[in-house]
Amino acid sequence: MKQSEAIRIHNEAVELAQKATAKYLEKHGEDFPCGFSGVKIKPATQSFARQLKKAGIVDQKAWNGGYDIWNPSGNRTQSENAKFSGAIAYANFLSDNGVNCNAWSKID
Repeated sequence: MKQSEAIRIHNEAVELAQKATAKYLEKHGEDFPCGFSGVKIKPATQSFARQLKKAGIVDQKAWNGGYDIWNPSGNRTQSENAKFSGAIAYANFLSDNGVNCNAWSKID
């Protein structure tokens, strides 16, 4: 995969994550629990992951392998559920484009 293609996929996935998080917040508001969410791209050796590293989008491997994209929507909400809805949208788009990944969340 070329770097330009990886960046395009990432940017489109971020837009989808932003829309999903905004839609969740519009429907549910700032609900509980508070927490974190992201997407694990694993293994770090797959082409998409290497291209994100070269582009500076990810900088270091996660402690348990691969790369984590924390809060792909970039929304500053405290709601774990809202962030997770964005992470799911991001991960689904990546999966549709052949990237091995999964969305995750954890309570703060």
